[in-house]
Amino acid sequence: MASEQTPWKTDRWFTSPWNHDDEVTAEYAFPDEIKIHDVTLRDGEQQSAVMFNADEKIRIAESLADAGVHRIEAGLPAVSPEDEKAVRAIARRDLPSEIYAFSRCMLDDAKLAVDCGVDGVVMEIPSSRHLIELGYRWSVERAVELSVEATRYAHEQGLKVAFFPIDATRAALDDYLDLMEQVATHGHMDTFVLVDTFGVLTPHAVRRFADVTRERLQVPLETHFHMDYSLGVANSLIAAAAGASVLQTTIAGLGERAGNTPMEETVLALLTLYNRDIGIETEKLAEIAAMVGEMSGVQQPSNRPVTGDRLFEIESGIITTWYRNVRDHDVTETVPFLPSLVGKDGPAVVYGKGSGIDSVAEALDQLGLEATTDQGLEILSKMKEAAIAKHGLLELDEIEPIARRVLGE
Repeated sequence: MASEQTPWKTDRWFTSPWNHDDEVTAEYAFPDEIKIHDVTLRDGEQQSAVMFNADEKIRIAESLADAGVHRIEAGLPAVSPEDEKAVRAIARRDLPSEIYAFSRCMLDDAKLAVDCGVDGVVMEIPSSRHLIELGYRWSVERAVELSVEATRYAHEQGLKVAFFPIDATRAALDDYLDLMEQVATHGHMDTFVLVDTFGVLTPHAVRRFADVTRERLQVPLETHFHMDYSLGVANSLIAAAAGASVLQTTIAGLGERAGNTPMEETVLALLTLYNRDIGIETEKLAEIAAMVGEMSGVQQPSNRPVTGDRLFEIESGIITTWYRNVRDHDVTETVPFLPSLVGKDGPAVVYGKGSGIDSVAEALDQLGLEATTDQGLEILSKMKEAAIAKHGLLELDEIEPIARRVLGE
């Protein structure tokens, strides 16, 4: 467990006791061990205009492993010689993480994955009759035959096999289960991935999706959820509480369309909301996200959960008052978790239109100045005017001349 203190109130976070009410937790079925399977190097790179070269992929993989990520999907070797080069290089790095390749359910793909020296392979196949017949123009029989052949071969060569049915949540329930059962019976799967390719599964449906699949296939479950409705994190957490032992995620939610389930939010939620420490060094999350953002060229919102650049800036006057009153005692009265928990600095007071009288007091403290109450209110009024005119925040060197004029200096 994450803490010997109350799980909702520790020296690093302050969440909600409702999360741990007996009636809430009664139906939890978390596995003893939860792993993160990072797919940034494969599915994350499928975001439009994102491309990592082999050296960048190696750097990302090394950083993920250093942070304690359990499994890293190094890529799909069949995509290009550059991708194959990256997968081979990462597999040779002797990282503490398990290294997986991604492949189609084709024997040649499986042979290439084996040749790259990875520990496991994620094997994809269409999950629904309509996608098999319309999207791939295969017969269902051919899809099953290819899956059986490829999964058995990978298993016989010593690879762990995670079976990955594309678009599973839009398949007819019985059709999906019947097709997958044929592969489980005649081929091989060490784990089965609950795949919501288009992010269309509601949180209310996750437990049934997990329970029915597990009951039919009798193998451990993983998740692979997308963010088209911003439900990937919630759905992954619910699936974990229903017994899924591996959660597939990407750094900063990279991925096609609206992206994949973000690793940072998922890991931190498990730790601070569910009291589940899964061994990831959360203090390294901001650094990794910044590196991936620079390499990918994808600009993240400044208030992005966990790793946003301005996440721990305080402009509101009332929150500034709270912060000044509690910062020497317990900062988590003003934030849900300490910035240092995710490798960030702060909190820090900033100055703008939303500032209050305690914001002025903070600025004057920083500048080594003193003012009466009336002078402070006048400084505040002029600060707001300046921030509105600038259409942005003020720096201390912009506030200082305002303050000195009001103080008669």
